Amino acid sequence: MAGTPGTPRVLRAMNDRAALDLLLAHGPLTRTRLGELTGLSKPTASQLLGRLESAGLVRTTGNVTGRPGPSAQLYEVDPGAAHVAALTVDPEGITAAVADITGRVLGEHRLAAVATAEDVRDRTAELVGRAVDGALGAAGLRPGALHRTVIGTPGALDPHTGALRYAPHLPGWHSRTLRDELAEALGTPVAVENDVNLAALAERHDGTARGVENFVHVWADEGVGAAVVIGGTLLRGATGGAGEIGYMPVPGAPLTRGGGPRDAGGFQRLVGAPAVLGLARAHGLDAATAGEALRLAAGTPGAGDAVLAELGRRLAVGLAAIVAVVDPELVVLSGEVCRAGGERLRELVEEGLTGLALPRPRLRLSTVEGSPILAGALHTALAATRDTVFDTTIARAGRARTATPSDPGGS
Repeated sequence: MAGTPGTPRVLRAMNDRAALDLLLAHGPLTRTRLGELTGLSKPTASQLLGRLESAGLVRTTGNVTGRPGPSAQLYEVDPGAAHVAALTVDPEGITAAVADITGRVLGEHRLAAVATAEDVRDRTAELVGRAVDGALGAAGLRPGALHRTVIGTPGALDPHTGALRYAPHLPGWHSRTLRDELAEALGTPVAVENDVNLAALAERHDGTARGVENFVHVWADEGVGAAVVIGGTLLRGATGGAGEIGYMPVPGAPLTRGGGPRDAGGFQRLVGAPAVLGLARAHGLDAATAGEALRLAAGTPGAGDAVLAELGRRLAVGLAAIVAVVDPELVVLSGEVCRAGGERLRELVEEGLTGLALPRPRLRLSTVEGSPILAGALHTALAATRDTVFDTTIARAGRARTATPSDPGGS
């Protein structure tokens, strides 16, 4: 924050930010209630709200009714103060969502695009722009309304080169200049983050890992990965590859080398979606997806029991290696494989883990609704945007309002 610590300007800005955070957490508040929560006097709270209203950060939203005496005005964060975009990328397409500064999702759009197709791999920035434009249109916002964009992808950006690693199945995302190209196409700062890391952030924000400082978030889907949170901080590693457990050598899987597009790692060969389908078919259960296979297994005595037991054993073997090194308080199971296997699979994994590793972390299923990756990308984009937009030490004269009349945050 600009300015000298302790100056009236900085102290006002600190009070402003505290008030805005309280309005986000509690919803509309009266001047009196805001003063009680912040410890500010009524005159100071009034001045603060007037300042924030003039800056376009708060607005009035009706009055408190049903009480004796004069009705009190309610204040809330102005949803139109800023907007962010969050995207998830997979081999079949791009999903984009746009939210206002309060975190309310206003519009989403899915753009189908096979990542390995020749007419796709060289048009990454263009396709991302089209996905975002579709979400903006669904939100009733014009292009240029966004303040920041966060994109979740498999793999991770190497902090030294800027290139995406560990995601050979996304050939169009490996340019070292891609982040700059995306920022130019979207007109916002762009962050590209590992998808499982984002899912872990969503889990810590409003899921099973809320309030937990040390946990591992394991994702089993088409790909297999993990996010490791130590002391409340994501462990990234020297090249951004911390948590790429799909490549982990494990008993029962052949060793793999090279990391090519078709070269799945050892653990992924045992517990990824293709492996689950193969396991189910080996026991006479035919399904189109891993999720369908596990739901079929849950309702099929005998063969289904064998499928779940073997998958639980495989997951336990991999988790034992992770737990022995990290010693987390909690392991969260997520991704389509774990969600479809449900509590029964979780119990089998927990049973299999007993004795394989000395640490005994709690083992829980993810409780984040919808797409955890998209939710994590939104949380990340909102946190960075609020740090900028809510900083009232920055001059706000002439701040443009970009909402269209159909935007609920518009004037």
